[in-house]
Amino acid sequence: MTAKLDAKSVLAPAAILFAICIVVAAALAGTNALTKDRIAQAALAKAEESRMVVLPGAESFEEADGHYAGLDGAGQTVGYVFETEGKGYGGTVKVMTGISCEGDVTGVVILSHSETPGLGANAEKESFREQYKQPVANLPGGLQVIKFQAPKEGEIQAMTGATITSTAVTNAVNAAIEQYQDAYASEGGN
Repeated sequence: MTAKLDAKSVLAPAAILFAICIVVAAALAGTNALTKDRIAQAALAKAEESRMVVLPGAESFEEADGHYAGLDGAGQTVGYVFETEGKGYGGTVKVMTGISCEGDVTGVVILSHSETPGLGANAEKESFREQYKQPVANLPGGLQVIKFQAPKEGEIQAMTGATITSTAVTNAVNAAIEQYQDAYASEGGN
């Protein structure tokens, strides 16, 4: 025997479900309104902290044509900070790179990535990022990723099992170097 459906038996649960959806949507909108300013402030603080890490000689930063100029206590430019990205195994790898006025990479920070935990995510480790701290002003082809040998100047040792991520980070740093060279190298850095 089949049960007959009437309008009341269909509309009552639908109306209850609709009311629940309205309440949940309002709660999410309220939570977003309450937290968006704090989230934005935290993002700004993290970006400022990352700039200090990649350009340790700077005490303050001024935005300049899509990147930042790092200034010492006397207001003199000590270097520049660039945000670039490369295509990794799990998606886009966003990188912040500091370059001194002399053309040396002073630091690299991974801002965001979707790389494999335990492999590509190791790009965040200081032991990997430290490799980038080297003179790059006269590297015509930029930094190169190598495997299975000791790196020389201009070379970055790929992480075991994460060559694609190593290449993504290196491509992002090379993009920063290119931006630096286009904007400042002909001026001697200043």
